[in-house]
Amino acid sequence: MTSVLNTAAEATLGTPRTRAVHRAIAEARRGVPVVLAARRPLIIAPAETVGAEGLRLIDLLSGGQPVLLLAPARAAAVLKHEVEQTSPAIALKLARPLIDAQTLKRAADPTMEQILPEFTRISTPEAAGAALALGKLARLLPAMVAAPVKPGWASLPAGADLLSVPAQDLLAYPLELAASLTKVAEVAVPLDAAPDARLIAFRALDQGIEHMAILVGDPAAQDAPLVRVHSECFTGDLLGSLRCDCGPQLQGAIARMAAEGAGAVLYLAQEGRGIGLINKLRAYTLQDRGLDTVDANRALGWQADERNFHIAASMLEALGMTRIRLLTNNPEKVASLAACGIEIVARVPHEFAPNGVNDSYLATKAARFGHLLG
Repeated sequence: MTSVLNTAAEATLGTPRTRAVHRAIAEARRGVPVVLAARRPLIIAPAETVGAEGLRLIDLLSGGQPVLLLAPARAAAVLKHEVEQTSPAIALKLARPLIDAQTLKRAADPTMEQILPEFTRISTPEAAGAALALGKLARLLPAMVAAPVKPGWASLPAGADLLSVPAQDLLAYPLELAASLTKVAEVAVPLDAAPDARLIAFRALDQGIEHMAILVGDPAAQDAPLVRVHSECFTGDLLGSLRCDCGPQLQGAIARMAAEGAGAVLYLAQEGRGIGLINKLRAYTLQDRGLDTVDANRALGWQADERNFHIAASMLEALGMTRIRLLTNNPEKVASLAACGIEIVARVPHEFAPNGVNDSYLATKAARFGHLLG
């Protein structure tokens, strides 16, 4: 009986190490430092959320030079010269004591007023990539204050309540999250274009953001049902924004599946190609200053596309649809799902004409993402 209960508890709560990642994400959003367990452990906190108390803790527990860790594209802008783009992070030397949280925020966020001191680049800590990964998991700007932590930090009064999380667990978490998806609700939701539509909600171990499957008819009964993998877009899907083609693509996919009699839209909670709504709005600000959608994401410290298609593959497996026709213009989406074990028997084009506002956006998708348009 005990082993059964333990197994049930793990299914609900995850392993202790998984729970440590969940707690680390919550602490990051609150600006509370955590200790990154690695060969050379670090105490870290997001530049976007850390305040005076968090900086004081880092100062007290630091056993070496504190740094600001930035993604290469953002570091190049702050340093005002090119840096290699292959490094997971670039380290900039910080003066002690750490007291200026506003300067750190401006260094992290290119949409803020860029009144910054001169920074000096120094050697990057080994675990820098995992530090930035925590910022991304928290949907914050990937910019972290970090310092080597003192030996015996946990026994010191200032470190008694701090969380320690293994660096490797942060890096492995996206795959673990996708593998833990389970169905949590299913209900009929008649739609204008598809009166027989059903919604199935999926949730992962973190009990956080839900991903949805919109089923039209009985797609699992087909040999190769039509499937659209659609990343949520608050501005396009809900508000009808003209900046993108997301709204027409979503409604067009549902209508096409209804016309065929069956199909599935996977509606993934991966706003802004995986950077989150707030960061997408920041990217829009940079686009309004002249950057395209690729360079705007990179200027914020993100990759051009941060989506995790293992989530879509896990949903398709749970729905019994591992052989599909994929409704997309994006060859990379085809390749990503195929790499996850989904058999793509055909790519079905899904184009919509420019609307006079999103013309350059669509041109960028074709020129820089390789979307097959026109």
